[in-house]
Amino acid sequence: MMAGATTLAFAASAPASAEVTVGVILSLTGPAASLGQPAENTVKLWPKEIGGEPARVIIMNDGSDPTEAGRLASKLISEEKVDVLVGSSITPPSIAIMEVAGRNKTPLVSLGGGNAIIEPQEGSRTWAFKIPAPEALSVQRVIKDMKERDIKRVGVIAVTTGYGEGFLKAFQDQAKEAGIEIPVTARIGAQDISATTQALQVMAAKPDAVYIFSFGTPGATPQLELVKRGYKGTIYQTHGVANADYLRIGGKAVEGTRLAVAPVLVAEQLPEDHPTKKAGMEYVTQYESEYGDGSRSLFGSTAWTAYSMLNAAIPVAMESAKPGTPEFRQALRDALENMEEVVSPEGVFNMSPENHNGLDERGQVMVSIENGKWTLEQ
Repeated sequence: MMAGATTLAFAASAPASAEVTVGVILSLTGPAASLGQPAENTVKLWPKEIGGEPARVIIMNDGSDPTEAGRLASKLISEEKVDVLVGSSITPPSIAIMEVAGRNKTPLVSLGGGNAIIEPQEGSRTWAFKIPAPEALSVQRVIKDMKERDIKRVGVIAVTTGYGEGFLKAFQDQAKEAGIEIPVTARIGAQDISATTQALQVMAAKPDAVYIFSFGTPGATPQLELVKRGYKGTIYQTHGVANADYLRIGGKAVEGTRLAVAPVLVAEQLPEDHPTKKAGMEYVTQYESEYGDGSRSLFGSTAWTAYSMLNAAIPVAMESAKPGTPEFRQALRDALENMEEVVSPEGVFNMSPENHNGLDERGQVMVSIENGKWTLEQ
């Protein structure tokens, strides 16, 4: 089956003129499949109305391929006349979608993690919004943890995509000021099935910790190799691996891993006064009742946050235009850009013309893996 051929649509019963059309592009196959599949599961749980309006939602699969993602974005805009795009699951396809969406003046809510999707805020990027925490915010939380644990030398393994490069730059920018040395940086491709060279390169530098910048199941590859070769230091990962597949593939090799993530991953463990606890528990309860205990992931949660954002922005846009028109797409973009205190399982969002992510420290907590489960670090 072609990568873009998997399509699902649902619609409420209502006049077509009042219907909001949402095009969702996810990586349901390929290296990012473990991110795209929980997002698809979540989109299937979206209510039939968004922002009080009947919705038609079309899901397509980009196969983790940027070229296919761009093609599907063009198809959804030209043939389906979508009012907004959601996706993709990772950074490279999201950038391809962003470029198409911006040229066609269609707002995009991306589930991809790299800030290259929205920065710099000019050209096509003014039509794009991103849900996962920015690299700098995530790295800031990890460096705080490193300092608390007296870690001074950190080796890096970074995937050769915009996601890996974004995290690497953020870490390089903050590490020096924090007094942390980076003695070695190894690169790995998202499609690589072996990380022997990278593991040996990093271990030769004898770092106190290793920080892996990768996503999905490929993120486990270098960690498995490090552990196999006897590395005993602390291993840090990014939110890009925060799903059940990573735990399954990693097994005992990922015990003790530390990472900064959105609070939904440990919703039950959050203090009662945490601003995201209620939203997180509502999502987790609904998702796991449908797909099984422990099935939650950040990548499903981002899809629920996309719904939350649209649910807040669509009523504002409806005040000045009707769905299916350029005026509505512009109004929806403007409403997204001016969101204030929109609470979701991922955090609390406050957008602005300068910031199309809008998360603050409330969107990151530190977790570790203990006995095969995510555990909140107090």
